[in-house]
Amino acid sequence: MFTELEGRISFITRIPKTAKGKIKKQYFQPLTLLDLEFDFRPRTSLQRIKDVRILCPYGSIPFDPVKSTILLFLSEFLYYVTRGEQQNAHLFNYVKASMEWLDEAEQGYANFHLVFMMRLSRFVGFFPNLDAFQEDACFDLRNATFTSHVPLHSDYLLPLDAAQINKLIRMDYENMHLFRLSRHDRNRISDIVLHYYRIHVPDMPELKSFHVLRELFS
Repeated sequence: MFTELEGRISFITRIPKTAKGKIKKQYFQPLTLLDLEFDFRPRTSLQRIKDVRILCPYGSIPFDPVKSTILLFLSEFLYYVTRGEQQNAHLFNYVKASMEWLDEAEQGYANFHLVFMMRLSRFVGFFPNLDAFQEDACFDLRNATFTSHVPLHSDYLLPLDAAQINKLIRMDYENMHLFRLSRHDRNRISDIVLHYYRIHVPDMPELKSFHVLRELFS
């Protein structure tokens, strides 16, 4: 779990077989927002939950296969991105607010995962530098900046793909429905952003759930 006060923590808990138990297995679905009570022991690798309840019940996500698939993908994405992450209240609040926005959205959220991933890079240290952007600029994926020259290494985007990064940075949850992206565009941008993260996040593999997401928006 990723917690507001302690960052990334591993827990072990017993799930009662009866419906009367305090801790229920449905509490632990991908990206469920929980109110946890536990005694943090720094020398213990697996913490124990004293009490748990739903913090913000989802009204639409559990019943919407599209939203559920998006959360499955973002859950796997965050699993790798937040490894070793210490206390980061800004990151926690960003994820929480994003999940609440998606749950309340009725339409126009096909680009949600793209905006979520790009804006999350601001909280983990490699949000793109826009200062050098121009129409024919390349994007240096290693140094997270636009450049007028092709870098001497292989991790860069040519102007056509670099422009997609600039477009994505201009998007937020409220205006993203105004940006018309084809299936090909959306999948191409997803590939670029995930490659960008793999450069900056050690040992981040290809995400298995991404293939499900690609099929969803096909």
